[in-house]
Amino acid sequence: MEEIRALQQALGVSPENVHIRMLLAGKLMEREMFQQAEAQYRTGLKISPDERELLIGLSRCYAAQGKHSATLEATAYLLEVGPCGEGMILRARAMAALGRIDDARDVYLDAVAYDSTLVDEQLADLLGGVRQAGTPENTDDPEAIDAFERPSIDFAAVGGMDEVKEAINMRIVHPLRNRELFEAYGKRMGGGVLLYGPPGCGKTLLARATAGEIRSRFYSVGLHDILDMWIGNSEKHLHGVFEQARRCAPCVLFFDEVDALAASRADLRHSGGRNVINQFLSEMDGLSSNEGVLVLAATNTPWYIDSAFRRPGRFDRMIFVPPPDKPARIEIWRLHLENKPTGKIDLDKLAGQTKGFSGADIRAAVDLAVEDALARAMKTGRRELLETRSLAAAAGRIVPSTTEWFATARNYVTYANEGGAYDDIANYLRGGR
Repeated sequence: MEEIRALQQALGVSPENVHIRMLLAGKLMEREMFQQAEAQYRTGLKISPDERELLIGLSRCYAAQGKHSATLEATAYLLEVGPCGEGMILRARAMAALGRIDDARDVYLDAVAYDSTLVDEQLADLLGGVRQAGTPENTDDPEAIDAFERPSIDFAAVGGMDEVKEAINMRIVHPLRNRELFEAYGKRMGGGVLLYGPPGCGKTLLARATAGEIRSRFYSVGLHDILDMWIGNSEKHLHGVFEQARRCAPCVLFFDEVDALAASRADLRHSGGRNVINQFLSEMDGLSSNEGVLVLAATNTPWYIDSAFRRPGRFDRMIFVPPPDKPARIEIWRLHLENKPTGKIDLDKLAGQTKGFSGADIRAAVDLAVEDALARAMKTGRRELLETRSLAAAAGRIVPSTTEWFATARNYVTYANEGGAYDDIANYLRGGR
């Protein structure tokens, strides 16, 4: 009780101190003084409504008191702030206590997919012996682990790309949120979207944000997950990935540098590579009867992708991801300058100077300016600030990585665009942003 009294006295002096209030609530919880702890958590949330630790503490407090409906309300808000495995487990237990077994099972599976250490055998038995989400029912590898994750970012974290985001919204986000309307038109969530464009322009970030936007599972499929030296194993691994995705729907499968798995069969000399491509095509065709699986793929070389992948029902949407436009470049500069010693910065000027830069190019310019500032600081013995002039000078020493890509792309636009596949690149080259 001495600690509790000391913390209460400290709060009397500094009632707005959320950290002290959390410590006090925790000590009250340890002594099972739940009502007093609840009051502290609720007061703290009035001061700091989005404080994650307060929301977790309040959820625990409600659960300890058997206030299941209140637990659901608190965990709902907690999960809006960001993903939280413990919050999902508390939510699943509350749902189970209220008789909502199916809902509880779904939330529990989400929790263990997000963090495999949250497996709760007692809760799993209560929910009917569910297994960890995404784990194959039959697997030859007993140590196989679930590779699906829950991204903590959404479209709000992606600067610009409004046209790209809207195209993905129409394919997966809107069908999920307006299921009946889309079904009335015969449209279902799922299918394939191929993102292409210069390297370093945010294709991987966009794919991860897509999963975060709908709070679905996300699996970034690497070549090491698929390719195998033994004949037939690569096809088996690819099939296993798609099977997991279908069991975990809604989910997003992301294939980065997909040209390594979907190269034109005319360019392949060995039948092994062709068999992998044929298996990939077969899995894509299977998605038509497996609602809820969105396959996103990214490539810097769309001209090397086998044309069969672009047929309806497969990657029937090709979306050009160009270098960031000016508003996006402003946000990228701001992001990379956060928590660095800066003077007065003219972001508009820097964004104007770096037309055609990828996000990675801007980061390289900031890194170069930081190195220059550190070199000066070691000579002068004082902290040197990053300013518009030094950042602009650093950017002037960077050759945009997109330049070479567009030189190659221009040839395909000029000589191999009979079907209009590269019209978006042509439009960009005419106007730029």
